[in-house]
Amino acid sequence: MAADPESRIDIDLGRQVLILRSSDASATRSYPISSALEGAGERQDSGCTPRGFHYIRAMVGGGLPPGTVFIARRPTGERYTPELGRQNPRRDWILTRILWLCGSEWGRNRGPGVDSFRRFIYIHGTPDSEPMGIPRSHGCIRMRNEDVAALFDQVQPGVSVVIHDSVHKKAVMHG
Repeated sequence: MAADPESRIDIDLGRQVLILRSSDASATRSYPISSALEGAGERQDSGCTPRGFHYIRAMVGGGLPPGTVFIARRPTGERYTPELGRQNPRRDWILTRILWLCGSEWGRNRGPGVDSFRRFIYIHGTPDSEPMGIPRSHGCIRMRNEDVAALFDQVQPGVSVVIHDSVHKKAVMHG
């Protein structure tokens, strides 16, 4: 599928889902994600996922095989395997593709102490053994490798990304 320059990405932290919307605002695809274990927040070194309006500033990994391992946005020459994971149990795996986000709101997610781009906030692949739908990252948005590769092919730099918390109230039954 070709990239739609007018598409946008909606990330719902409460539901742990990323929705790609086409230029007519219809949902074209929905993907499970894993956001920050520490919750939502914008402060530098917080380990939180920043909220608000962002855009894709850079895209890394196009054409590389699934499972390509990145460090500092550079392919290491490795491909992730469970054995490699066991050999490096504390490594925060960034795999397959990277969509590097830049905040659009000065003082909230852009600028000193809160800058999403300088915090290296990405949408990226993670080992298939990592759960989706459960916050577990160090601040980034993790996706299944197959999903992040598909998303990568449908967007381009400049595409809008909004990250927000949803509030779902559960019905309480009184007896």
